[in-house]
This record gives sequence, C-alpha cells and structure tokens, in this order.
Amino acid sequence: MATETTRVIRPAAVLNDEMAHKLLQALEQEDVARGGVWNVSVGLWQRYDRPWNGPGGMMGDAQLVGTIATVYAAPTKFEITIYRVTVTSFGVEQGWTVEGLCDDALRPVGLTLASCPRAEMLNAPMPDPFRATAR
Repeated sequence: MATETTRVIRPAAVLNDEMAHKLLQALEQEDVARGGVWNVSVGLWQRYDRPWNGPGGMMGDAQLVGTIATVYAAPTKFEITIYRVTVTSFGVEQGWTVEGLCDDALRPVGLTLASCPRAEMLNAPMPDPFRATAR
C-alpha cells in the first residue's frame, strides 16, 4: 500500500511577478470546472487525475493526485513561493513524484522544479558576543 509523500522545498522555489501572473492564468485555464485538472486557490494548488465530473460541478469520481502549498506576495508583493508539496497515496500509486507534480504545474511557463529560481537562504544569526558563555 502506497503512502503519501510530503516534502518541504528547501530553498523554496520562487516565481517572479511575470512568471507568477502567466502561471496563474494558465492554471485558471486548466481549472477542474473547465475540463482541466487543477483546482487553484490562494495558498493551495490541487492536481486531480481528471476534471471534476460530479453533479453541480462537484468533484465526482476525480481523485486528488497531490497539492502544492504556496505563499502569495512573498518574498515581494507580486511573487509566489512554492514551499511544500504533497503527493497523495493515490498519486504515488499512479507514479507521481514531488518533482513530477511541480513540473506539471510549472510547465505552462517553461519551468521545472529543478530550473525554478530559489529563495535566498539566510545564514543563521551570529551568537551574541556579549553574552557570557561561562559562569
């Protein structure tokens, strides 16, 4: 039995304002309600195995493949940061990986998880030189 896979993306992947805008437009065109496979909201992008086909636009028998957790307006106002990805047990059984899920989302703007720009990692703060180390 497959189990879900979750990975924190370190350093986080960052889409600049131009790429973020283009990608959101592309994902909107691929919305599950329009015959696509993505259900995108601020903070969470969900990838399904097929468009939603239930009554009244509900999920029906579509299965969730995985989710991409994002932060909008970070690190700057119009950027989007991808920081955590989960592939469901169903997704793992279907052969999906964290990289594959991200690559599928980023494909419309010509990026992959490997080629996506990354956030700058800050060094840990220096120890306080005035703090006594011995008593």
